[in-house]
Amino acid sequence: MKNSEIVELSKEDLAARLVEEKTALNKLKFAHAVSAIENPNVLKAARKSIARISTEITKRKNAEKSETASEA
Repeated sequence: MKNSEIVELSKEDLAARLVEEKTALNKLKFAHAVSAIENPNVLKAARKSIARISTEITKRKNAEKSETASEA
């Protein structure tokens, strides 16, 4: 998932997508442990996607905190 696509998602969509990506990564890890998957770079891409989504969630939380702090 591209970063430009992630930025366009709402908070709820980001949270749901994060859960989906983590579930998919766990399934991929299990499949790779049982028998080697055809393209192990899929694991790398899944981890990066989770990191991008987590970063966007954190960025939005920090922006929200700074807005409330500047109002007070």
